[in-house]
Amino acid sequence: MQLFWTFLKIGLFSIGGGYAIIPLIQEQVVHQQGWLSEKVFADIITISQMTPGPIAVNTSTFVGMQINGVLGAVVATIGCILGGCVISISLYQFFQQHQESIYVAAALKSLKASSVGLIMSAGFTILLLTFFGTSELSSSLLAHFDWQSALLFGVALVILRKFKPNPIVLMCLAGFIGFLIY
Repeated sequence: MQLFWTFLKIGLFSIGGGYAIIPLIQEQVVHQQGWLSEKVFADIITISQMTPGPIAVNTSTFVGMQINGVLGAVVATIGCILGGCVISISLYQFFQQHQESIYVAAALKSLKASSVGLIMSAGFTILLLTFFGTSELSSSLLAHFDWQSALLFGVALVILRKFKPNPIVLMCLAGFIGFLIY
């Protein structure tokens, strides 16, 4: 029940979905509940990005699987999507009734801006976890800098921007190189 309730709260209060939900899941499962370490959570995020489907659902499923096996995966996934489904249906009905309102348009504009901030926060968290092994900002970050990860990231970014290869091929290649390095 605690797993379901945690992911129901995450699903209900995660505006923006996708990458915007990652800091909220991390806060709940790593910091508040203590179910996973930051390293395991970072690994789950990596796997969630590579598997088909929405990253929020994938992350919830993998976290649930790590905590309580297949039953945990099902419970966490249902908890994560249930709130969003109910809210989406309710909002659809509301917007159909108020589609001409300037106030509703202004509220939607502000939600877009906050979603961008949440996505940027998730990206920053992923970079900190990758390069420093933690998502906490501290003065000792440079002591834990993983130059191999930074180099692999930089090379992959340059290759992606300059040569525009198939991203899946690049991810597989980077994964293979990471396997050899680590």
